[in-house]
Amino acid sequence: MAYLDNAATTPMLPEAVAAMTKLLSEPGNPSSLHASGRKARRAVEESRERVARAVGCGSAEVVFTAGGTEANNIAVKGIAWDQRNKDPRRIRVVAGSTEHHAVLDPVRWLGDSEGFEVTWIKSDAEGRITPAALREALGDDPTDVGVVSVILANNEVGTVNDIAALTAVTREFGIRFHTDAVQAPAWLDLNFSELGVCAMSISGHKVGGPHGIGALIISRDCHVTPLIHGGGQERDVRSGTLDAPAIVGFATALEITASRRSETVARVTALRDDLVTRVMQIAPDAIYTGSKTDRLANNAHFIFPGCLGDSLLMLLDAQGVECSVGSACNAGVPQPSHVLLAMGADDDAARSTLRFSLGSTTTQSDIDKLIEVLPSAIERAKRAGVPKLTTAPVRA
Repeated sequence: MAYLDNAATTPMLPEAVAAMTKLLSEPGNPSSLHASGRKARRAVEESRERVARAVGCGSAEVVFTAGGTEANNIAVKGIAWDQRNKDPRRIRVVAGSTEHHAVLDPVRWLGDSEGFEVTWIKSDAEGRITPAALREALGDDPTDVGVVSVILANNEVGTVNDIAALTAVTREFGIRFHTDAVQAPAWLDLNFSELGVCAMSISGHKVGGPHGIGALIISRDCHVTPLIHGGGQERDVRSGTLDAPAIVGFATALEITASRRSETVARVTALRDDLVTRVMQIAPDAIYTGSKTDRLANNAHFIFPGCLGDSLLMLLDAQGVECSVGSACNAGVPQPSHVLLAMGADDDAARSTLRFSLGSTTTQSDIDKLIEVLPSAIERAKRAGVPKLTTAPVRA
């Protein structure tokens, strides 16, 4: 089996499994005052320091969450609520049109259910959010903006945004800025303090750690209204008993991934480039999407004209190659990718995509396997064609 869906999740590192297994056999609630509780708390706090070193922030700025989705929700909703509570004029939320649904949907919810005004930042043809596009979205008088959220590295097409350049724009107006950096730590040198954001989301299972754990990095001067109320854990930002084994596994995986990043990026970039060259030889009409320069090393995303992405995915899966379409399914009807629509693709093209995302365990034989089975999959998918949409596509 050739696993080429590492943007969805990565295999757990053996070191992370070992670190978690050791702690799983020991009792101890990190909030308890007895010896077992103190031991668990020590493991959590040591892990917090390790995470902080890996992403360039202070340990007090690390808030553990149940993953990237929760971190994004806390940041987008919590900052918007906090800013509106402090200044009733701040009723607007501004976000990139190419965001992951973990940001896209909370932003929509704030507009639909909480009375916020929503402004979407236009993407360029490579999936990039530019400072000029951000300025246009902010408008002439952005004093009504409570929070801006722009993804650091796009989960579908791999395009990397220049977050520091974007925060330079919002800093002029004192606007809070959040970035979804879930796809970034495995492939980019992250330094929270240099990005200029007040909040950043990361996740364990994207870096060889366990599912169900992540972190929201929050600057000391950034306040959020909590979504969950209870025991007041994690600076009263995220109440709930801390999962010490998962936190230790997360920290271990993130630390190891960061230490091996340079070597992994060089090796995977060569594999990715080989994949792209050979796919384009097999399918000259395919379109390689996203930025050719500002891009995650492991991402190869294509439009295959005349092929429904879901059909291609299943045909490849039957031949032992696992990848992703990067689009959602609504009631069993394949929907166009909102990211591709934002980049200017038409409905059919935005349903004819495949994302191949490599990882630290990807080998040349995985690429060779894909190239072996892809021609017949494309041929069969083209014979089936792309059915007409029965519902209007959802756009940001």
